[in-house]
Amino acid sequence: MRPEEHQEIRHLHLFRDMLQSSFEALMHSARAERYPAGRELIRQGDPADFLHIVIEGAVELYARWEERETTMAVVHPVGSFILAACIRDAPYLMSARTLGPARIVRVPAPDLRAVFRRDPEFAVSVINELAGAYRAVVRHAKGLKLRTSRERVASYLLRQSRLAGNAPTYVLPVEKRLLASYLGMTPENLSRTLKALAADGVVLDGLRVTIVDRDRLAAVARPDRLIDGPDPDATNAGASLPPPASA
Repeated sequence: MRPEEHQEIRHLHLFRDMLQSSFEALMHSARAERYPAGRELIRQGDPADFLHIVIEGAVELYARWEERETTMAVVHPVGSFILAACIRDAPYLMSARTLGPARIVRVPAPDLRAVFRRDPEFAVSVINELAGAYRAVVRHAKGLKLRTSRERVASYLLRQSRLAGNAPTYVLPVEKRLLASYLGMTPENLSRTLKALAADGVVLDGLRVTIVDRDRLAAVARPDRLIDGPDPDATNAGASLPPPASA
């Protein structure tokens, strides 16, 4: 693994406060590999053998039941997945695949658990990471259960603007197919909803979003801090979609 990758990983919330000796022990057993687009990295139901850290590219976390499939999250650099299964030595509840060429660092789960038991600062960071992920999942579930599809899309667009520093224009971080799945919609329903929101202050050009009337869009979304945040710890926990790109 390249030295600069060590530094990038060290700056993650999960690793930044742990003892240097503990971090070096984890990196000694870690391995970095390159994967092509569409490569399945983990499969739901399999034992959690590794914590994965995305250094380059993007990884979709998804779940399947019967013939149905849904996007749970998209992890961008530098981010990790799936911590809870590794700490509990439990099966993965989600699968993961690369969305494009990617470079992934894999940390053996047994080594992760060993450091968790002996390094108090790392243990605190793990708890904070898992708490942030839990809060992100609860917020997302509330949005899915309590809001209409139109309200969900409007609130998502406003939240992405806020994450971009309240920028009126930004670029969606994922393709619309993934966004639709994450919001519990079909791609066709998402397309219709986005077109309908043009009357509520949204202009869409491909993945480029421009909010021309924030008040009208907010009237549709009706932002709620217990659903929409802000919640920085949850945002950083790799349990949602990534923040938007600059326009």
